[in-house]
Amino acid sequence: MDSDQQKYCVLAFYLFIEIEDPHKEVAKHKEFFQSREITSRIYISHQGINAQMSGTKKAIQEYMDWMQEDPRFVNIDFKIHAHHEQAFPRATVKYRKQLVALDHNADPHRGGEHVRPAQWKQMLQEDTQNTLLLDVRNDYEWKIGHFEGAVRPELDMFRRFPEYVKQLREQYDPEKTRVMMYCTGGIRCELYSALMKEVGFTNVYQLQGGVIRYGLEEGTDLWKGKLFVFDDRLAVPLSEEAKEPISQCHRCGTPCDVYYNCANMDCNALFLSCAECARAVSGCCSSTCLEAPRVRPFAENPKPFRRKHLCTEC
Repeated sequence: MDSDQQKYCVLAFYLFIEIEDPHKEVAKHKEFFQSREITSRIYISHQGINAQMSGTKKAIQEYMDWMQEDPRFVNIDFKIHAHHEQAFPRATVKYRKQLVALDHNADPHRGGEHVRPAQWKQMLQEDTQNTLLLDVRNDYEWKIGHFEGAVRPELDMFRRFPEYVKQLREQYDPEKTRVMMYCTGGIRCELYSALMKEVGFTNVYQLQGGVIRYGLEEGTDLWKGKLFVFDDRLAVPLSEEAKEPISQCHRCGTPCDVYYNCANMDCNALFLSCAECARAVSGCCSSTCLEAPRVRPFAENPKPFRRKHLCTEC
């Protein structure tokens, strides 16, 4: 952790807990970050906190110590990875009405049973009859990596998950089906598993700490591909053990797990591409976008497009 290649840490965590004055917590975080080398994307609400951040090893340790001085936050499950640079362009801390966009008053404290990675792995290896392994992530996350045998809801937005759960109740016996649910860091499952229980599913389990925690403790066993993350890394391996890509370049079809945002400002679509194809179309998702009037300069090393710090002319 002391080498220049591992100077920084990427930290992820969430906690559902009542916060009486979330705006005050936002201000406290901003003040704490002013004197430290930290970048972040943190949302705080009356429901709790959802955070992804990066910083020097020293700054991240100071932050964790600072948070756990508050009795409300002593039980946070911090998930940490080493990285060679900051994973966010700036320190962003905001108030958000909902930690997870659902538009449904699900109680996270009435969700499925939390399962540690070792037990989760064991459950995956058991007889899968009457088991529904549910991946509650987006399509672009699923494409580059998922657990073997998992099912992903065919939804264009997860605000429609309540409707999907009702459909599942018609397809599966809610009393006999064992539901195993997972997501990137665990926060979506807190609410989605509560919805499953609301409609009558009785045997609902959620992967504690999400795929991130599973990778830290169990590596790549039973996992295919990489993990999509919502920071500048975009896709990361679960462990040092290399995994072959399970997705393909959208243009030539070669195995590929690298995402680009289309360089056409009026498209900006997220697409998979090998380096050769991306270079051939200057980072655009199609020849049509390549001819568009507002095209950003091509970046050899793709990062999520953020207007303010990557496009000074637009």
